[in-house]
Amino acid sequence: MSTYTQLLYQIVFSTKNREKTLTKNNRDELFKYISGLLKNKKCHLYIINGVEDHIHIITHIHPTISLSSLIKDIKVASSLHIKEKNLFLDFIS
Repeated sequence: MSTYTQLLYQIVFSTKNREKTLTKNNRDELFKYISGLLKNKKCHLYIINGVEDHIHIITHIHPTISLSSLIKDIKVASSLHIKEKNLFLDFIS
């Protein structure tokens, strides 16, 4: 027997204190990075987008991945990526 799951999640991340630090010119690079992270975790990304103070992710999460660990991994990895690449000048984690 096989198992079929279809759970879609909308995940929203906000910047600290809703500061408008996610400038448009580097947002695409952040989205590509998060997309790759989700792909490596066997998750299917439907859409990712955002504005200066938050991002939205619509994704299917692989059944072997817990939601809490995925969110932690995205937050930690994306924050480090932003700092290493200096993508957003006023970004505070």
